[in-house]
Amino acid sequence: MSEKTVNVGNNIVLPAIGQGTWYMGEKAAQRQQEVNALRAGIERGLTLIDTAEMYADGGAEEVVGEAIKGLRDEVFLVSKVYPWNAGGQKGIAACEASLRRLGTEYIDLYLLHWRGNYSLDETVRLMETLQQQGKIGRWGVSNLDYVDMQELWQVPGGQACAANQVLYHLASRGIEYDLLPWCQQQSMPVMAYCPLAQAGRLRSGLFNHPVVNAVAKEYNVTAAQVLLAWVIRHRGVMAIPKTSSVQHVEENAGALNISLSAEAITQLDAAFPAPKQKTALDVV
Repeated sequence: MSEKTVNVGNNIVLPAIGQGTWYMGEKAAQRQQEVNALRAGIERGLTLIDTAEMYADGGAEEVVGEAIKGLRDEVFLVSKVYPWNAGGQKGIAACEASLRRLGTEYIDLYLLHWRGNYSLDETVRLMETLQQQGKIGRWGVSNLDYVDMQELWQVPGGQACAANQVLYHLASRGIEYDLLPWCQQQSMPVMAYCPLAQAGRLRSGLFNHPVVNAVAKEYNVTAAQVLLAWVIRHRGVMAIPKTSSVQHVEENAGALNISLSAEAITQLDAAFPAPKQKTALDVV
């Protein structure tokens, strides 16, 4: 069975599951385990690693830097800039600081973490400057909804946006109303963060749900693998679950080979229906 992939720009094809690093770099005692998990993921073909200057105030980028030492050419590196750094000289300094922590000369995909202090026009100018300087390959956005994307599309150079990273999982399907179809029309990859509903009650609600568990049992896989397979069944959608242990990495990688049947998808849709009207973009 072939693994699912997503095209990110011309000639770059990546596995539809990557590795997230939110909450990494916060505890020194866990650092080696985090590095080992990321390296295990790279070995298993999960070559996209997503991080941000926000995560542990740069600590996650340092963990990633350690994990990719000697493996940089095998990895597609994604990082994100704070909104208050997303323009002018502050943006160049922020990117350079991320590069130092990551121990690399370039970031493959650099994202605006969420909208804020700078106009979209100023952020696009920053991204173009960083590309010209060879510090980033492509740029994109995170937590931008349909209306934001329409605005970005009117900005000169805005249509060069290479990806939108948003919260998306079985119990949070708002993007299916307008944002996801529009991104698919543009052939723009959507990166789903928190694909396993990493937070609180919702996570246990999903993991303990009888329908999710029935599908998992039918396929002889875990609930987490069902949830990942559900997210990446959409064309152009990539999931970036947090990578916390080698065991989780193996579980995540295994989900690339699961193709849910129409019947299984119908059952999951009935348990967690998509909204019939516009809902605000979920953000964590």
